[in-house]
Amino acid sequence: MIMSAKEMLTSCSEYSKMKAKINYKGKGIIIDLKKVSEIGKFTGLMFKSKDSQALLFEFKKSRQPIHSLFCPVFLAIWLIEGKIVDFQLVKPWRLSVKPEKEFDKLIEMPFNNKYSSIINVFLDGEKI
Repeated sequence: MIMSAKEMLTSCSEYSKMKAKINYKGKGIIIDLKKVSEIGKFTGLMFKSKDSQALLFEFKKSRQPIHSLFCPVFLAIWLIEGKIVDFQLVKPWRLSVKPEKEFDKLIEMPFNNKYSSIINVFLDGEKI
């Protein structure tokens, strides 16, 4: 099942693994995701290999920072009500990374072969 980012807002609680569609620069991008549990919010991509699956976090509106201690390189995409508000390439060992605006969803997408073409769309070919 492929859901738009807006549908993802209401349907995530029903699935732990899913596909979501987000729009960026006029392109519909489909992402395989795993919704994290409340406990999973504390670990995210920590101690995971770079070949891990992208993770979806749900929050109340927030500007809560994240960190990248013990994490592989990943792309963080912050959304609110289904729209992208910010994204950043996050390298390991950063103590605090946060978006410019409030968000209610966060996607952590590890930089690996599965997601490299999606990440390149966001980074416009920027070297990692």
